[in-house]
Amino acid sequence: MDSLASAITPDIVAAHGLSDDEYARVLKALGREPNLVELGIFSVMWSEHCSYKSSRVHLKKLPTEAPWVICGPGENAGVIDIGDNKAAIFKMESHNHPSYIEPYQGAATGVGGILRDVFTMGARPIANLNALRFGRPDHPKMKHLVQGVVAGIGGYGNCVGVPTVGGETNFHPAYDGNILVNAMTVGVAEQDKIFYSAATGVGNPIVYVGSKTGRDGIHGATMASADFDENAEEKRPTVQVGDPFTEKLLIEACLELMASDAIVAIQDMGAAGLTSSSVEMASKGGVGIRLDMNRVPCREEGMTPYEMMLSESQERMLMVLKPGREGFAEAIFRKWELDFAVIGEVTDSGQMELVWNGAVVCDIPLAPLADEAPLYERPSASREEYMAWAQVKPLGEVPESTDIGADLLKLMACPDLASRRWIWEQYDSQVGADTLQKPGGDAAVVRIHGTRKALAMSTDCTPRYCYADPYEGGKQAVAECYRNISAVGARPLAITNCLNFANPQRPEIMAQIVGCLEGMADACRDLDFPIVSGNVSLYNESKATGGGSAILPTPAIGGVGLLDDHARVATIGFKAEGEPIVLVGGLGTDLGQSVWLREICGREDGASPPVDLAAERKAGEEVRKLVADGRVTAVHDISDGGLLVAVAEMALAGSIGASLDCSLTAAGAFGEDQGRYLLTCSTDELAALACAATGGEVIGRTGGDAVAGLPLTELRQAHERFFREWMESGGGLDPSDLSGN
Repeated sequence: MDSLASAITPDIVAAHGLSDDEYARVLKALGREPNLVELGIFSVMWSEHCSYKSSRVHLKKLPTEAPWVICGPGENAGVIDIGDNKAAIFKMESHNHPSYIEPYQGAATGVGGILRDVFTMGARPIANLNALRFGRPDHPKMKHLVQGVVAGIGGYGNCVGVPTVGGETNFHPAYDGNILVNAMTVGVAEQDKIFYSAATGVGNPIVYVGSKTGRDGIHGATMASADFDENAEEKRPTVQVGDPFTEKLLIEACLELMASDAIVAIQDMGAAGLTSSSVEMASKGGVGIRLDMNRVPCREEGMTPYEMMLSESQERMLMVLKPGREGFAEAIFRKWELDFAVIGEVTDSGQMELVWNGAVVCDIPLAPLADEAPLYERPSASREEYMAWAQVKPLGEVPESTDIGADLLKLMACPDLASRRWIWEQYDSQVGADTLQKPGGDAAVVRIHGTRKALAMSTDCTPRYCYADPYEGGKQAVAECYRNISAVGARPLAITNCLNFANPQRPEIMAQIVGCLEGMADACRDLDFPIVSGNVSLYNESKATGGGSAILPTPAIGGVGLLDDHARVATIGFKAEGEPIVLVGGLGTDLGQSVWLREICGREDGASPPVDLAAERKAGEEVRKLVADGRVTAVHDISDGGLLVAVAEMALAGSIGASLDCSLTAAGAFGEDQGRYLLTCSTDELAALACAATGGEVIGRTGGDAVAGLPLTELRQAHERFFREWMESGGGLDPSDLSGN
């Protein structure tokens, strides 16, 4: 492809995802017609994936500040103060479209990309989490997708040596044609060794490090900014290929260089690769940038500047160094067997200038690329219009359960509530030897190495709530994350998010975006739980044969909290026979949008359960105090499936049964009312104190080998059955696919 000679036709403009109006803006910004290199750069920088042009106006509504927030949105990851001159650095991002097209490499490179966002800022990654949404298990492609995604997450995380400690996995037909793969990384850094991305210092050298550039991933950002059609498989070349062993070397080399004073700025080459990294560094620093494309390390012959700038090859970083430190830095990267090349310099031009074979092949003003990217306030349906479109039926009359025990058994075996052991046993959750709570609890807990402190982490969202009522669903996603972190005894500090929605050009979808963000914002403010980083993934819908249309609105929340003493961490398993069980928040009263209603009655009706944020905060604070004071032996939040499912999960975790004194209706047993916890205490006196503090009540005792008349052996068998039987059945992933070839 001749980057200079190709005529820019309307078809070429459309193929680059630019509208007629946007192309007119390109012409105005340049004062002339672009060449192909310049068009490609505008295309990726103005893509939805990079510019957030449909969501920026609404993202500004989110609370991002608190006394403990060191750096909020705008950098590679968010940064919070965790005391002792240490900071937690974390972010969540999506790799949805690549994972549908090529599940192993799509998921693997999603993990690699989020790891780089965190260690780019000077943090050593200590934990990975994920939030996965799949379609119907009986969909012909779904087993292959699940196997590939899980193998990709495990394959990358295990090899790079960062434990995968938590996450969530759900199934719904809305994800048949567009699965969601959201990856989160948490790292720890010294507060005086945090690195940022703003390029400064005219004449300072710009350095490329890591792997060589190839043709994989070209137009990946543009592909991620469009919905799917029946030709989705043809987009396979836009999926990057990851190498976790190189990523491990890159982590160590970067952290070694960061221990010196050589780095002025550093940026991961993520979506849009060399283009986005260079543009973002220069625009944040208010400077220009000049790159010599002949110096870019390439692994394929004959690569053009267009391909180099748009490639999303993995395991690459861009740095600005202090003058004279090039040799020192190069020695470190050569020692770690990584590429190192000085490819340009910082200028005072305010332009992106690319030179190739001695000729200027790109000369673009930086302001229009970044700060002046298109910004749309797209039409949004009113609440009444949205509810009419969503067609969620009123709850109406609900039949009473004819057999509470049989219903519990069916729920424990259903795909959304079944044990995820098959998944998390493929992840190394113990590497690093600091994981205190492995997958299966309310929140993962990882010790801050060499200290008494620990970080608690959770990913949460209930998409069916967000569909039925975007505002309440947005509130609930934040509140459940707050609750899960509180349940282990940690103080919730801040969240990251991954906002997954369908086509924002549809007013009903914009109503979901606006409603969810408003709910999230209110919850973050009332719970003092600010948002410090995040990602927006739009156009998650498919027109492919056999696929659904729009996904459910899925604003995934990733939260981080702090435990001052990791010896005081709470877990969900019952600890001993005869302990009183305390219910905080009362029995369920409403079955709207519950898993019970869907699985037992075949209905997805009713309003989302409302979230009382004041009650949520009060309950969380009291539960954390009980944990810190050592007054409880087990804690579990009540969420999907309601009270009885939570009791069963605690019983299975501790291999001890329970008997309940309360008479349970279907709503009492399986209603999903919010803001509730189950606690156990070693004595009646401690249970009385817990009830006084939380307004709770004793509803039964631990003991025996059954729950609701069901032997634990039968419950466990049902709970473990889904994934085991599904994966042992025919079809699915060919082992040869795991190479990604």
